[in-house]
Amino acid sequence: MNATPVRLAESDWRARERAHVARADALTAEHRERAARGEKHPVWDFLFTYYSYAPAQLRRWHPGPGVQLADAAEDARAGWRWYVAGSEPGSLVVDRESLETEKASLLRGVERILRSAAARPGRFGCFGLHEWAMVYRQDERRHAVPLRLGREATDAVVETHELRCTHIDAFRFFTPEAVPRNRYAPTRETQPDLEQPGCLHAGMDVYKWAMKLGPLVPGELLLDAFELARDIRLLDMQASPYDMRDWGADPVAIETPEGKAEYVRRQRAFAERSNRLRARILEAWPGEPAAAA
Repeated sequence: MNATPVRLAESDWRARERAHVARADALTAEHRERAARGEKHPVWDFLFTYYSYAPAQLRRWHPGPGVQLADAAEDARAGWRWYVAGSEPGSLVVDRESLETEKASLLRGVERILRSAAARPGRFGCFGLHEWAMVYRQDERRHAVPLRLGREATDAVVETHELRCTHIDAFRFFTPEAVPRNRYAPTRETQPDLEQPGCLHAGMDVYKWAMKLGPLVPGELLLDAFELARDIRLLDMQASPYDMRDWGADPVAIETPEGKAEYVRRQRAFAERSNRLRARILEAWPGEPAAAA
């Protein structure tokens, strides 16, 4: 906790910061261009609306805790919150102690979810049916995009499969008719008890948790989490009941054996990626071990 911070020379940390900003700008370029034209995108807008973090927040590089930035006193970050003078004159470090004191409850919750999800085996039998449950027996839809199979056939897919959604932020959008069909009844309180790495939404949420930890997460790791969320979002919409071909998302037909196999193959790869990121976040910010998950 009070270990001597690693020193980064100004040339080194500025190079890392420049690389981070360039990478963040490349990741958000198309979104920013669409936003300037007033255009919506049903696949990619999710990364900036549901996860309500602006591209400017992704551009902000942090070294993570325990890193002393040499010759940084005149840098703009000297005016940022959660930075204080380091032991070396003219240096800055993340003010971990103050941040953890002020945000203790939030950080405990984030840590518990990260640890508990990583500790559980993944479940791979949901086949992305959460999106189907969100339109089950409803004429109104969240996206102004046609259903790939039509209304009746979409409902039939739900009725011939078991819903196994474990994630509250997917389950809360189920239609009233779909709710009792789900094996689980997730709540905000039970989220740490149900979070598991096979869940696409839990994988996307690694980005949210990294953003909530703020300067406790190195910038490069934050962008890795954003890239994972982006890649998962594509599968989420490919496996959905919507016909997203005009939006660059060819269907993964989970109503077929071939589609199920492809979904699970990619779902397993995402589970491995998300757990690697969880481990890296907890290594970069080694908080106190959470109470029994």
